[in-house]
Amino acid sequence: MTKIQTWIANQKLGSLVLLAILLIVVFPLTLDIFRLNLVGKYLTYAFVALGLVMLWGHAGILSLGQGVFFGLGGYMMAMFLKLEASTPEATKIQSTPGIPDFMDWNQLTELPTWWLPFKSLPLSILAVLIVPTLLALIISYAMFKRRVGGVYFAIITQAVALVMTVLIIGQQGYTGGVNGITDLKTLLGWDIRTDSAKYVLYYVCVGLLLASVLLCRWVQRSKLGTLLLAMRDKEDRVRFSGYDVANFKVFAFCLAAMLSAIGGAMFTLQVGFMSPSFVGIVPSIEMVIFAAVGGRMSLVGAIYGALLVNFGKTYFSESAPDMWLFLMAALFIGVTMAFPDGLAGLVENKLKPWWAKRRADRVIQKQRTLEAHAAYPEPLPPLKGKDKGDGALPDGISSQHG
Repeated sequence: MTKIQTWIANQKLGSLVLLAILLIVVFPLTLDIFRLNLVGKYLTYAFVALGLVMLWGHAGILSLGQGVFFGLGGYMMAMFLKLEASTPEATKIQSTPGIPDFMDWNQLTELPTWWLPFKSLPLSILAVLIVPTLLALIISYAMFKRRVGGVYFAIITQAVALVMTVLIIGQQGYTGGVNGITDLKTLLGWDIRTDSAKYVLYYVCVGLLLASVLLCRWVQRSKLGTLLLAMRDKEDRVRFSGYDVANFKVFAFCLAAMLSAIGGAMFTLQVGFMSPSFVGIVPSIEMVIFAAVGGRMSLVGAIYGALLVNFGKTYFSESAPDMWLFLMAALFIGVTMAFPDGLAGLVENKLKPWWAKRRADRVIQKQRTLEAHAAYPEPLPPLKGKDKGDGALPDGISSQHG
């Protein structure tokens, strides 16, 4: 046990262990299935926040279009689930059985060719990982090779989010339009709407999230992570040292896109639908808020930020439906003004120094107590029994000593 504790301390994984205990033990034991499913939904946004920590916090690249990759991952998984639910037997009342209902409503008579690979779960999972990453590669390579960065890159990512939203809504016959892809029920015949399925999907989401944190920590502690930090602080110096800065930026953007897509796929599985409302500019900016509130330099802090902001959104919308947007704005403004480095900065700058000072005071007090005992030894034990009457002393003590 001591070796495990030493390894955790050396790797600085204490906060991650506490988070794992909270997600794996505390939440499932204290929350009902409805609230636990909500927490699982919040954790899908944490994948995006992790990607933003790597992209914005460590590489210095602000993206305001991460909803694009979150939505793409969600749509890839939704396409597989929709095809599984659109069997000829289940859709026999349609004009064209065997295709999704929204295609039949838009008078399509056959399944589009690019939908065919999504009849296979392995191919769908590969698409979740590859398609958003490939899109991120194309966008970032075109921008960073021309040294487009800063606020210009942020605006371009917003434009991509807007274009993607318009494209999804406009191609209603192929994407479900503004309603998205809904009525998702089974995964390989397994009903994902049952309570037991929700527990399993929650733990799968937690496992993937913790694995993603470890992957990002490995990147941060590697030479690549050091170069990302150097590029963020002194890009010209890194370039003059012989490194191609554009390639590092492309890698960071693609990593963030892949993590966002995984979160989108898990969102579809746990919530049961996907729509363009998760792709546009507004959800993309909200995802940046998750990382800002949690701390854009902290992986674990980003997860807490996603949980806090989404919990606040749910709580305020339930308790004050007319004022919840203003309350959310006040929460965000208050946290960023009071703690510019987010929740992680609060822990690092306030709580840890306070705890270290308290432990040091305890050590000093203990040392002073030991010194006092050494200077003033305790008196001899009192005489017992017959020794009290005859004046006899304990063995080993002479009368002169007594």
